[in-house]
Amino acid sequence: MSADPVDLFIIGGGVNGCGIARDAAGRGLSVTLAEKGDLAQGTSSASSKLFHGGLRYLEYYEFRLVREALTEREVLVRAMPHISWPMRFVLPYHRGLRPRWMLRTGLFLYDHLGGRKILPPTRTVKLRQDPVGAPLKDSFTIGYEYSDCWVQDARLVVLNARDAADRGATILTRTRVTHAERAGDLWAVTVEDEATGSQTVHRARVLVNAAGPWVGEMLAGALSGVKSRERVRLVRGSHIVVPRLYDHDQPYILQGADGRIVFTIPFERDFTLIGTTDVDHHDAPEAARCTDEEAQYLCDFVSEYFREPVTPEQIVWRYSGVRPLYDDGASSATEATRDYVLSLDESGAPLLNVFGGKITTYRRLAEAAMHKLGHTGGWTAGVALPGGDFPWDGAPALAAALRADYPFLDQAWAERLVHTYGTRARALLGAARQPGDLGRDFGATLTEAELRYLAQNEFARTGEDVLWRRTKLGLRLDADGAKAVDDWMKQATEEAA
Repeated sequence: MSADPVDLFIIGGGVNGCGIARDAAGRGLSVTLAEKGDLAQGTSSASSKLFHGGLRYLEYYEFRLVREALTEREVLVRAMPHISWPMRFVLPYHRGLRPRWMLRTGLFLYDHLGGRKILPPTRTVKLRQDPVGAPLKDSFTIGYEYSDCWVQDARLVVLNARDAADRGATILTRTRVTHAERAGDLWAVTVEDEATGSQTVHRARVLVNAAGPWVGEMLAGALSGVKSRERVRLVRGSHIVVPRLYDHDQPYILQGADGRIVFTIPFERDFTLIGTTDVDHHDAPEAARCTDEEAQYLCDFVSEYFREPVTPEQIVWRYSGVRPLYDDGASSATEATRDYVLSLDESGAPLLNVFGGKITTYRRLAEAAMHKLGHTGGWTAGVALPGGDFPWDGAPALAAALRADYPFLDQAWAERLVHTYGTRARALLGAARQPGDLGRDFGATLTEAELRYLAQNEFARTGEDVLWRRTKLGLRLDADGAKAVDDWMKQATEEAA
């Protein structure tokens, strides 16, 4: 049994769990978080990677959610300018779908609901004259350009966990909660270490179930003694990645005849990210896969707009995640609310169940969770995440300074380090004066020094943790390179045990 009870024990190492851990630890509370896999291994690394208000949510009158998300965009981009930055989205007008008056009205609300300050407003674009129209078919002549923000979703989660740990929280990865029960005015939470199989009992004054798609599974399993009327609706969102579709760096938001929208977003310099789908998911969350049918749907959807058709043969990577939406009884997955619901059970030691939510409002959700537990006020707005302590538009200057101090870095390498680690890139590079000082070169600018940094500072244990969550270098390494990274990480993990 662990020594002393903590104030908060959190189940789930996704964006909501890690956001709550950071908020609580920053208030001086003692916190332990347990994640059965890697941080962000589920839904939180399978998003469309956007901080956005949700333009289409206006059609469902989700004004409070859209306002909160729009306001948060600028709060978040200021706090993490290394992993988040503004983008100008292009919305082509499609005859026969939403009329122009509806698009203009929606975009007017989008510009004014959230107190926009640093992001530029909407403008009309003549697609036959503007470079953003070049990749599109000639039938698209008018479009609208508006602002939203990009975010590296898995890094967002890891940096919240890192900051929580820096403030005193205990972060346990590969640690499954197998049972939790009330013991007097405390919770007794049994966890099992994946590597050793050993079990430990932790005591906590409050238990937070932030297990994402597994929130219902936790209630039916480890928390089977607790009764809850709330239900979660699992909705699968799939994405595909193809070689870069166009030369400029602006994303598109495309409308479909089925009422859906799909994004095409410049991704990792040489690729385009396409997504997402909205399909009710009835299997285990971990079984989520981008099916051939979904991949074909996305290809066909995009091909309606672009001169050059997109085909499944172009796909270099596909991924799928399950959104744990609050089940509000909506008739379709597309119409189901993206808002969050916090359910507090005080029939004994408090239990807070977290349902739904979207990545853009994770900080507000964490703050609301603390309020629900009786901790008023807040501190996270405007406080930088690790590595984000520089101006929101200062990434180019930071990359230039990094190249000046480490002349062996080329522009692409410096930019990758800045957009991954921000000001903490120097901790990784240390006293290196040439590439060889960083140890073994695994390809694609990934070095032994970076792997060591990730193992020691960012809870990474496997090659997959590194190549698909801490970075996206899995797109650039072949099977042999990926195996070499995984072998190194496994050895480092064994030596640290």
